[in-house]
Amino acid sequence: MPTFGLQIPNFHHADVADVDIFDHACEHAAAAEASGFTSVWVMDHLVAPPAIGGADQPLLEAYTTLAGVAARTRHVALGALVSPVVVRSPALLAKMVTTIDVMSHGRAVLGLGAGWFAPEHRRLGFAFPSAAERLDRLEEAVLVCRAMFREEEASFDGRYYRIREVRHAPRPVRPEGPPILIGGGGERRTLRLVAQHADMCNVSGSPETLARKLAVLRRHCDELGRDLAEITTTRLGMLVVTPDADETARVRSFLGGVVGEEFSERFTVGERDDVLREVERFAATGVDSLIFSMPMSDPDTVVRTGDLLVARFS
Repeated sequence: MPTFGLQIPNFHHADVADVDIFDHACEHAAAAEASGFTSVWVMDHLVAPPAIGGADQPLLEAYTTLAGVAARTRHVALGALVSPVVVRSPALLAKMVTTIDVMSHGRAVLGLGAGWFAPEHRRLGFAFPSAAERLDRLEEAVLVCRAMFREEEASFDGRYYRIREVRHAPRPVRPEGPPILIGGGGERRTLRLVAQHADMCNVSGSPETLARKLAVLRRHCDELGRDLAEITTTRLGMLVVTPDADETARVRSFLGGVVGEEFSERFTVGERDDVLREVERFAATGVDSLIFSMPMSDPDTVVRTGDLLVARFS
């Protein structure tokens, strides 16, 4: 049966002042931990994408937020879904994630991806090269971070990134270092990078899409001689639990109008039994963990949802 994670997708709530948004995020994280979620995640954006309100929305930086959440939780794994590879040097990112790993006594996860939100990069002055180059950079970044996590004196000489004789102290809590997660569902290159290098992956999509992505990942693993069981597979999607059929119809109509054909790939919307049936379909794919974003939810909603999911699938 899958475990469950909570992604905190946004920090803006109508009744919460900017000065209180971090405390409110921590309340969500504590609610997730109390109700059986095993991981808490934040997005790594410096400018909010249109789907969560755009540039005017308050948005906290991912890793300083995770450091604070680490101090207010005890058990949940902590990570970003996912860090665009060109925004930070991988050596700096390895140091940041190691710091969170130490602060949390071994609960950090490093989530990396090629990046997708070009306007954010351009507005803030970050390069946004071709997809092929971003994927090449992603592979090198994973190797840099893994070397710093695991080697007493790390060196790497790549096309884009170089480190030399780095003695990385303090060491991560776990000898192998924080798990490295690659996010993205590209079937030709991204999932092959997962098979080659990652400890975890994160994809999105409907149960049918998820099953196909996992089959592609298995094929890459078979070709490379790697056991798929060595990779923790996760799926990210949005979840809205509704009180009745009328609210379900209203929410589905609204969200369908916003995202169009992507609705069924990204959203699970329904009453308790509807949600449980949909989660059963995801569980049937063999995915290890389902991570849910619950936009505009309050901590009580997080607790009720965690209780519902864990009671059925634990």
